[in-house]
Amino acid sequence: MTRRPLSTYRLQISRDLPLDAAAELAPYLADLGASWVYVSPLLAAVHGSTHGYDVVDHSRVDADRGGEAGLERFAAAAHDAGLGVLVDIVPNHVGVAVPRQNPWWWEVLRLGRQTRRAAAFDIDWAAGGGRILLPLLGSAPDEARANGELVVDATPAADAPDGVLRYFEHELPLAPGTAALADDLPRLLAAQHYELRYWEDQNTDLTYRRFFAVSELAGVRVELPDVFADSHREILRWLREGLADGLRVDHPDGLVDPGGYLEQLADATGRAYTLVEKILEPGEALPAWWRTDGTTGYDALAELDRLFVDRDGVAALDRLDARLRAETGLPPAPAWPDLIHDTKRMIADTLLVAEVRRLVRTLPRGIVHADDALAELVACFPVYRAYLPEGSEHLRAAFAEARRRRPDLDAAFTELEPLLRDTSLEVAQRFPQVTGAVMAKGVEDTAFYRYTRLGTLTEVGADPSIPAVTVEEFHEAQRARLAAWPYSMTTLSTHDTKRSEDVRARLAVLSEIPERWAEVLEELRAVATTGHGPLDALLWQAAVGAWPIPSERLLAYATKAAREAAERTTWQRPDAAFEEGLAAVAQAVEGDAAPILDRFVAEIAGHGRSNSLAAKLLQLTGPGVPDVYQGSELWDLSLVDPDNRRPVDFALRARMLRELDAEVARGILPPIDDSGAAKLLVTSRALRLRRDNPELFRFYRPAVVEGAAAEHAVAVHRGGATAIATRLPVGLARRGGWGDTVMMRPDIPGTDLLTGRRIAPGPVRLAELLDTYPVALIELAR
Repeated sequence: MTRRPLSTYRLQISRDLPLDAAAELAPYLADLGASWVYVSPLLAAVHGSTHGYDVVDHSRVDADRGGEAGLERFAAAAHDAGLGVLVDIVPNHVGVAVPRQNPWWWEVLRLGRQTRRAAAFDIDWAAGGGRILLPLLGSAPDEARANGELVVDATPAADAPDGVLRYFEHELPLAPGTAALADDLPRLLAAQHYELRYWEDQNTDLTYRRFFAVSELAGVRVELPDVFADSHREILRWLREGLADGLRVDHPDGLVDPGGYLEQLADATGRAYTLVEKILEPGEALPAWWRTDGTTGYDALAELDRLFVDRDGVAALDRLDARLRAETGLPPAPAWPDLIHDTKRMIADTLLVAEVRRLVRTLPRGIVHADDALAELVACFPVYRAYLPEGSEHLRAAFAEARRRRPDLDAAFTELEPLLRDTSLEVAQRFPQVTGAVMAKGVEDTAFYRYTRLGTLTEVGADPSIPAVTVEEFHEAQRARLAAWPYSMTTLSTHDTKRSEDVRARLAVLSEIPERWAEVLEELRAVATTGHGPLDALLWQAAVGAWPIPSERLLAYATKAAREAAERTTWQRPDAAFEEGLAAVAQAVEGDAAPILDRFVAEIAGHGRSNSLAAKLLQLTGPGVPDVYQGSELWDLSLVDPDNRRPVDFALRARMLRELDAEVARGILPPIDDSGAAKLLVTSRALRLRRDNPELFRFYRPAVVEGAAAEHAVAVHRGGATAIATRLPVGLARRGGWGDTVMMRPDIPGTDLLTGRRIAPGPVRLAELLDTYPVALIELAR
């Protein structure tokens, strides 16, 4: 029988938190109530990698992360503490930024397409004239050669018998027999199995599949049995020897056949617990036949976030956005579908042109304007990808929308449609890989930074055109999860979220006070502005959400946000003059903006904390397997990576948990203050109850709440436990509190595990139940 977690706790394993340090945390995580510990990738990655998704060697555990011995000690410590181990794996791509560190890539660069490892990489050899195009030069090849920047070192080495070619920090192997050409650099370069190109050529002429637009991550053909075996041998050993209990699969949508991969993986692991990092658009279902236990939880995150957003307030924020645009000379904002069409099309026409051109090359016959038509189709594709024949409706929708927008391309669409439906054709197999990449870059990494009226709405897996959900809609989504994917992960923060859960919870308050936010934003923009009204709103929201925040952290966020938005500055073409405005905003948080931020955050922080505690309780007690991202058992006011991967003070958290337990035992409850102890209380009590009494969470029945303030309560019976949470706290305060609102409950006594209060049988008044905290967790007497 497959062993499955009741909850998980995510750790980012790195040089700063190696496996031995993680092993020392096992007792704390067990005390907190976690069921399994969930770790980032462990295979050898590029030296210095902080995330581990740039694997360079599938045969060993990363030395910087603790190596094989470190993994053995970590697994032993976790299991001794009663914790399972869930490990993140990366089947789609490998790191090639430093070729010499990746034995497979190095071998292909040295020996070319005839070597065994060449089949592991998804390389279009024909397009490169039999060579791999490497876009790493800072100038044109002739210029680099004339400037003496290309240096030949013919000194033999074990992995480079003919020596190496160096370009600044880059090092590449020389093909056999070519060292003799050292005195004739043009001939030597022409004799290699790779061709050096200007770095910007990666946009248009790349000949290997990559991860999104990251040319330092090369796609591997894990669908081939030998490649699967070689890339998973070490991972499968971990499961076989008890060093890991389950797997989290990174980016399966990059694979040619995700469902087939999961079949292969399930057979190889004996059906170990497996999750997929799959982003589902609203209304989209995870393929029912996939051999997986579910997703990593972005769908749940979107549902939880929107429970705390005031729909009417978002409409007011739309009007504020329109005013900001007009004041700064910008055109009216497009509707969300038009915005993401345009950003996706921009990506298809710029950063991912190479991927579109490869699709054209795979067509079995020439089609006039095929490149334009394919780019339009990927821009119109409504979800990340289809898995034909599953998802054929998405392909139909893309063609219909493309024809509506571009009737001039109808002839090309007519020729393409049967080809993209025929899964025996290479173009039909590759097209879904491209739609996913364009969606990720065009929506998450571009449109989310252009749609700035409320940061809570622009989170991975979310659709800002759905600003809020009703309590009934939320309950329906939870019932559906329990019925279809009961072991799917749920989450509120990850290493990939644009803002931490507590930042989003604080920003959700703005939807309840849009007029007040407009006033404060005007004050802040008078102190510092980029000259771009919507971007100002985004940056000042970041400052509010993460306050107090030092200028260097805000500047890093501002730079990333502005370049990702790609409206006034970009990663490839930074506009130094415009970015001076970013620096001015960042510097202002340590100057004249500080008192404004202090006053405003003091106004909303309490309501934000109410939202945080409510979302946390509902996540931890709801259907699925809840995950706690490292450090977020206390308030975590982090922004997008790398800000959310900063070191966590685990010693502080362990000490606070011990002190909390001791004080609660004496009847002393923590206040809702800056310490975050109240969130630690909610997190630990919910996790412990779930771990120690899983039978209390066997069904999902919305509780009945009656009274004038009923719309501000979310309550659910899970079996032997009932969770109650407050929503829209500003509106609740405006109406004067709960009044006579009651929650109906069985004629059985219970205990609120957060306050220790005994709950009498029958209905309970929320004014009494929620007088200490905005949440309650009632365990029925047994």
